Parts: sequence; C-alpha cells; structure tokens
Amino acid sequence: MATPLMIMGCTSDAGKSFLVTALCRHLANRGVRVAPFKAQNMSNNAAVTPDGAEIGRAQYLQALAARVTPQARMNPVLLKPSAETDSQVIVLGRADLAISALPWLERQPRLWPIVQEALSSLMQDYDQVVIEGGGSPAEINLRASDIVNMRVAQECQADVYLVADIDRGGAFAHLLGTWQCLDAVDQARIKGFILNKFRGDAALLGNAMDWLQERTGIATVALVPMVRHALPEEDALHHHAAPQPQHINLALLVYPYASNLEEFDPLIHEPGVTVVPIRDFARLDGYHAILLPGSKNTVASLRYLRQSGLAAEVHRAAQRGIPVLGICGGLQLLGHRIDDPHHLESGDCAGLGLLDVATTLVPDKTTRQRQVLWRGVLLQGYEIHHGQTQAGPAVQVCVADDLGWSQDNVSGVYVHGLFENAVYRQQFLAQLGWEGQTAGEWSATVEADIERVAQLIPASGWHV
Repeated sequence: MATPLMIMGCTSDAGKSFLVTALCRHLANRGVRVAPFKAQNMSNNAAVTPDGAEIGRAQYLQALAARVTPQARMNPVLLKPSAETDSQVIVLGRADLAISALPWLERQPRLWPIVQEALSSLMQDYDQVVIEGGGSPAEINLRASDIVNMRVAQECQADVYLVADIDRGGAFAHLLGTWQCLDAVDQARIKGFILNKFRGDAALLGNAMDWLQERTGIATVALVPMVRHALPEEDALHHHAAPQPQHINLALLVYPYASNLEEFDPLIHEPGVTVVPIRDFARLDGYHAILLPGSKNTVASLRYLRQSGLAAEVHRAAQRGIPVLGICGGLQLLGHRIDDPHHLESGDCAGLGLLDVATTLVPDKTTRQRQVLWRGVLLQGYEIHHGQTQAGPAVQVCVADDLGWSQDNVSGVYVHGLFENAVYRQQFLAQLGWEGQTAGEWSATVEADIERVAQLIPASGWHV
C-alpha cells in the first residue's frame, strides 16, 4: 500500500476532520481504495455503524467520503465526556466500563495494542489510509500518554501534514512553534504545512511561506480556501443565531454534555427556519418549538436546567402549548424519574414530569441503526442509549417498539437522525406553520458537499 497520510493540527478545530474528509473523497475519485483512521477521538457526537458499533461522527463521515462502510476499527477508541474529569471509553465500538473506570494514565497500556491492531488491519485491507490526529502534537503534557498523534505516525511511518487555521490569525507562529516543540525524529515526519480557512488575496501572504521554510526546511504545500458547507462538526456546535421575524424559530437547549447535536443540521440549513442554541437562561416565549437533544449525562444536564431556571421555562412553554421534543437523553429528562442503580452517570434524579415515562440506566448499551414506522412512513435513524424507559397510561405511542411517546404537545423519541428524513422534517415544520418545502433527503445534501470540498484539494495546490 501507499505510505499513510496523516493530518495533524496546531490546535483543535484547525480543520483536521474536514481535510481528511476532503482527502478521502479526492482519493476515492481517483480510484484509490482508501480508509480513514483516528486512533482516539473525544466527542459526544457519535454515529452507529451498520453492524451496531459506536464511532465518532467525523470518522463515520470520512468513511462515507471514502465510499466504504464505516467500521469500528476506523476509530478504535472514542472518549465520550460525561463529567469534568470522566469519560466513557468506547473500545472498538463498545462501551468498556472497566477501562472507563481507570485513571487517564493507566488506560494507555490497555488501549495502544488495540490501536496498533486496528491500524495494521486497515493498512493490509486498503491501498491508502488517511489518518487524523487529535488536538495538537505540541501538547507536551500529553506526550507520554500519546496514542493519537506522533506515536501513530511513527508506528506506520506516515507522511504528516501540519495544518493551521489562518482565519484565527497567528498561523505562521502556530506552525513554527508546533514544529519546534517536536523531537527531531518527529520533525522529520512532517512533509508539509497547510494553511486552512483562507479568505482574501493570496498576495497578502507576501514571503511568509518562504520565511517559514527557511526556518524549518518544510514547504507550505496547500492554501485551502474558506468555504461554507453543511458537513457535520466533529465535537462541538459552532452555530449561533437569534430569533428572526417571519421565521420558524426553534429553541435548542444546549445543556452540559449535550450529544449528537449535528442531527439538527438539517433544520439549521432550511430556509425560513432559525435554530437558536440556548446555553444559558433565556425566556422561551415566542419560539415555535423547543428541542431537547441527547446527553451523555442526562442527570447532570437536568440539574443544570433546574439551576439555570430553564427547567421552569420549559414547563411554562409546555403549559402554553408550545411543542416540546426530546431526543434520547432529552426524552429521559422529560419523564418523571431517572434511576441510576449502577452509577453510570450522576445518580437518581426526578425528571421534569412532562411525559408519563420513567427511565432506568443499565450497563448494556443499545447501539443500532433502525428503520422505524412513523405515520405510515419508514424512516431511517439510529439508537445510542443506556436507558430503558417504561411508559405510563397518560402517554400515547408515537414511534413503535418502545422508541417514542407523546403527551399532548410534549414528545420524546429514542431515535436519533429523524430530521435527516425529508418527510419527517417537512411534517414537523409544517405543523409549526412553515410554508417551505424541504430540498430532499439530508444524505444527498451531505454527499454533494463532500464532493464539493474534495475539489479543494487540487485547487489548493496540494499535489497528493
């Protein structure tokens, strides 16, 4: 196979995931059998593979870009933060509660052999592997426990490209400083610098790239322009908005440990619809609906809603007849009670009491893709949850197989990804008074943008 390509960043959010996605499609378009890889990801935006494994959303998207089936070995370790100093560790697609209980520095000896085997198997099965690093390789405090950056590069003798976000400013200092923080053997692995998210006149860069090469011996191989796209974010919601007149305004409660926020992207990109992230106390008057996303720590999220005053606001909105929809953890916190007998999260807690359901958290985690029947239409989605929910007599089933219930204007479902289905999105918005027409299945929008960003690779001047 070809020498693996690896994208590392000077900082988080420099564009590593984006570039790996673009590279995978660029190479696939050239007929290369390519696979993505990230040894360890930290994100509460997760996806479920066809065989029921849980991996980072970014690696799932990269596999689609490569036109291959997403697999657990493409992201053998996924860390899902559930508290300030705690994360659930997903190993080869399954929650490993024993490793999750270990201190951070004691996990590495258990995880590194798994990373080695996953990477080796991909290299045997594909012509090219495109690897994404994590954070920055210049984080000196993390070097001894590294299983995602230079240790991976040395393991497979990858050609490393270091990317900086030039839109933030200080890109040349970031590149030079990161390079200088590396040992000589790691510096030797870097084959080129990349300036990402560039906008403006390239002539304004002057001789800065020559200046950088004189000090490092490394050329800047690509100038990637800033582009707007609908591809999902790896681990955060960067969307900001305020309510707009004449729009359908949706309040999205972004509480601590909110998960899978990318599933609201189809709503964000609909014309005439404004999704407003609510991170602190705000009045919910005037919104057409309230959305409660999933959570990696539902009880902690629920406690935050109470402490901030948002819980009372949700109650008042529901009493005024504003539709409220909870997804997964959002469903659980709408119920009467959450019981945590195995201490998987933050203990037992009373819910908001807006749905006549109760949830018990159990060690066995449900992760699977699903087709569900909704109002006579078959929808695509997926499940990721520890909760088992029992319904009371006051609710009505809205999604069969214990996957969704409604009570007056309040609903909760366990199925992620419903808004990616055009028919569901259309009907949800239409009942709120939206007069628009969805452009079609969200997967088609994502596919078109993958193809579009792939064209940035040759356009950037990068010959790969």
